[in-house]
Amino acid sequence: MTIKRQEFAKRRKELMALMEPDSIAIIPAAQHLIRNRDSEYAFRQDSDFYYLTGFDEPDAVLVLLPGREHGEYVLFCQERDPTKELWTGYLAGPEGAIENFDADDAFPISDIDEILPGLIEGSERVHYAMGRMPEFDRQVMEWVNIIRSKVRNGAHPPGEFVDLDHLLHELRVIKSKGELDIMRKAGEISARAHVRAMKYCQPNMFEYQLEAEIMHEFMAAGSRAAAYTTIVGAGKNGCILHYTQNTSKIKSGDLVLIDAGCELDFYAADITRTFPANGKYTPEQKALYQVVLDSQIAAIAAVKAGVGWNVSHDVTVEVITQGLVDLGLLSGDVKELIATEAYKDFYMHRAGHWLGMDVHDVGDYKVGGCWRELEVGMVLTIEPGIYVAPDNTNVDEKWRGIGIRIEDDVAVTKTGCEVLTASVPKTIAEIEALMAG
Repeated sequence: MTIKRQEFAKRRKELMALMEPDSIAIIPAAQHLIRNRDSEYAFRQDSDFYYLTGFDEPDAVLVLLPGREHGEYVLFCQERDPTKELWTGYLAGPEGAIENFDADDAFPISDIDEILPGLIEGSERVHYAMGRMPEFDRQVMEWVNIIRSKVRNGAHPPGEFVDLDHLLHELRVIKSKGELDIMRKAGEISARAHVRAMKYCQPNMFEYQLEAEIMHEFMAAGSRAAAYTTIVGAGKNGCILHYTQNTSKIKSGDLVLIDAGCELDFYAADITRTFPANGKYTPEQKALYQVVLDSQIAAIAAVKAGVGWNVSHDVTVEVITQGLVDLGLLSGDVKELIATEAYKDFYMHRAGHWLGMDVHDVGDYKVGGCWRELEVGMVLTIEPGIYVAPDNTNVDEKWRGIGIRIEDDVAVTKTGCEVLTASVPKTIAEIEALMAG
């Protein structure tokens, strides 16, 4: 299940249609990153670059030139080298870029300094994401300065730089049917991984052992990597929002918070579940868990086209604040507690984020200073939580060190929304039954 070549072509045409006349777009590929000495991190292509090309090699540059007579889509990439390929694997080369990735023109990356200034010259605007790759920023400016140095000879340098992100990222925030199909599959794989972790969990094992079970399910199902660093937080570690050490021993009576999702064909899933290590929630854990679950269910019900981005978050705040008052962790008028943000001692993050090729995907949350309205094809997470810090002396000791988050991936549809990760249990009864075998 992959994005078809026709869809990549459609994306390029859509972007070029948004660009001003006499303009050029320059998008560099990601680079290999050194882990230590001769060892590299696993290569992952830049999302913007891949979104427009489907080309998964480093040391490449995409150039789009709307209206260019000799071809609008130009790709610079590494040449094929049998000696190098023996060590690092096969490359497409300029010929493969044309044949397999539909480039109109393709050139060796080693020739970019000679060729690209000529492509830039005559363009009024350069669409480029300045500031993301400082070294490449300097290279772009060098190419422009080469043109500027030849003004007396009739050269015409560009008059302005335009941020590419706004145009490109607005395209990415609306998912196609092909994208949704992949994200649905990624959600299913990730759901099975969470189920596997619940079944496998036993007191006295280590957090990283559950992480291993999750990664096993990802890879066995065709996903080569997690979409982000997996969180397995047992006990008080569940109160650390971005806990990734995963080195603690899991104790009986702990809640285990797992935030994990696979990446499939460059698209992310993002699921969080919180379950009891020994298979049974304590009364305090059960009470707080139900508040979080109620808030999440209510927030998902609020997701539909035309509704403001902030509505689902506001719903979670209302339900969680009321629940904290009912359980005695907060006291006072609910509306006033919300107005003064007293709930943030226990619920300090927003209810979700865009999801797509990046786990925290691109796209504006506000337009013209106002929360934007949801549209069909948008995908977001809904992930409320309650975190009672272990050193919070303002609450009864029985609540301290409990961290709970419940997260699902939700696509906006014509009739409301679709939960892409619905196959992993999340009610108290479902989880306890699953863990009981």
